[in-house]
Amino acid sequence: LEVYIQSRNFKTLRSRARRLQSTSEQFTETKSSLSSLLKGFILRKRRIDVENLDTLMKTKNIPEAHQDAFKTGFAEGFLKAQVFLQKTLDSLRRSRLLSFFLFVLCFYFALYSSFLPGKVRFRTSSIFDAAVDPIQLKNVTFEHVKGVEEAKQELQEVVEFLKNPHKFTVLGGKLPKGILLVGPPGTGKTLLARAVAGEADVPFYYASGSEFDEMFVGVGASRIRSLFREAKANAPCVIFIDELDSVGGKRIESPMHPYSRQTINQLLAEMDGFKPNEGVVIIGATNFPEALDNALIRPGRFDMQVTVPKPDVRGRTEILKWYLNKIKYDPSVDPEIIARGTVGFSGAELENLVNQAALKAAVDGKDMVTMKELEFSKDKILMGPERRSVEIDEKNKTITAYHESGHAIIAYYTKDAMPINKATIMTRGTTLGHVSLLPENDRWSETRSQLLAQMDVCMGGRVAEELIFGSDHITTGASSDFDNATKIAKLMVTRFGMSEKLGVMTYADTGKVSPETQSAIEQEVRTLLRDSYERAKNILKTHAKEHKNLAEALLKYETLDAKEIQIVLEGKKLEVR
Repeated sequence: LEVYIQSRNFKTLRSRARRLQSTSEQFTETKSSLSSLLKGFILRKRRIDVENLDTLMKTKNIPEAHQDAFKTGFAEGFLKAQVFLQKTLDSLRRSRLLSFFLFVLCFYFALYSSFLPGKVRFRTSSIFDAAVDPIQLKNVTFEHVKGVEEAKQELQEVVEFLKNPHKFTVLGGKLPKGILLVGPPGTGKTLLARAVAGEADVPFYYASGSEFDEMFVGVGASRIRSLFREAKANAPCVIFIDELDSVGGKRIESPMHPYSRQTINQLLAEMDGFKPNEGVVIIGATNFPEALDNALIRPGRFDMQVTVPKPDVRGRTEILKWYLNKIKYDPSVDPEIIARGTVGFSGAELENLVNQAALKAAVDGKDMVTMKELEFSKDKILMGPERRSVEIDEKNKTITAYHESGHAIIAYYTKDAMPINKATIMTRGTTLGHVSLLPENDRWSETRSQLLAQMDVCMGGRVAEELIFGSDHITTGASSDFDNATKIAKLMVTRFGMSEKLGVMTYADTGKVSPETQSAIEQEVRTLLRDSYERAKNILKTHAKEHKNLAEALLKYETLDAKEIQIVLEGKKLEVR
């Protein structure tokens, strides 16, 4: 049987005094231990045990006549050793003190290094404050900005205001405080902001939104204050905040980010603190305008929004010419052909294309860049690098050649199809070959006949396999072609109102329609695909000879451009390469 005994301790003055005495002794002991530890770290001494001199002389059997001389020599040596030991201890103390102070200094800089951003734009004036240095951009003007003419025109009035503010104030007008540049990455938003400052010849203050976001509370707001204080002192000037959504995102109530609103609140306060026509223009750039706080984009703050889209074919041609002029290129290079084949490319991507072409020419030992290198870099960006190390047997090469020739034949003999740029059976990425089509201009909208022509071209590969090798030997190579054709057919039926049976009604979410309507949609899509397949089959049957000649030319040369394809289809012979 277990017995639990509970004892109570009554607190008396005596027990209290005893407890206080015990605590005091423990504190004294702890304090003494810490002092000893620190003293031992800095002023550490070694304890030396020395034998008794008389015992030593007896042990060594030193005669009595020599003992006085021995003691005198021992004393002199001991004194010199003490002097040397003292010097050694002093040097050790100094080195330990120096090490200690270096450790404290390194710890200090490690603690506050997060207040210093990676680039030396902010200079530290205190551990919680930072100032930003302006940049002079006299060598950057609107001549350096290509492909965004509308955005340049909208920003011209900002430059005029910075150059001649009296021209606006005399009429009572005032410039917007903030200008928001909106567009996808690589379209030239930062370059536009730099060009504004360069054209007006005013100081340019650059800051990235991420630089205002730190782990310490209040640092972002402090940097906002410092940035605007410097700008006001150097007006007229331009403040450019890149990736504005990093600092100006929508404010939320979250226990994970209790201080997330301080920086944007400070930004709003600083923008409200500007006087009209003070000469400070704030330009922000973002890829996600929908993520910005509504208070930031209201009139009176960022009240002017400039869209910087990806360039059209004319803009891409200008950008390519600009970057081609920076390298050595063959005069026969036609930038417009490359521009037509780079739909959706941004300015940064076009710069990368030209740079890769220059690198390719250097690797091949050429003196200048030709169309061959530009086409190579374009295909590399769009479809991946060539895979020449992949060994493909003759059977699969033949199937690929007839498959790609089928696409090319349909595109060549279909009225509303896009013109052919080139055909190849060179393996790139996950594809064994491809046919490149180039629109003459950017297509802002497409007709029904153009969409049907695209479907027919997609069907050409599978139809060619069926006609040449039989239905039992068709391959899986047409899977992506069928995906594209099906997507076009579905859009025609559900979004574009191009179905006679279903009319002009749209079906954005086909999962919410009735089973009867869903069945009707599928039937219309199936009809469009079947009719497209039959049209492609009729064209390939009609031009079977041309189809065979083109496939044989691809097997021989691997890649054919538009002119070479035309020569083959006209029944002429190609020049020997």
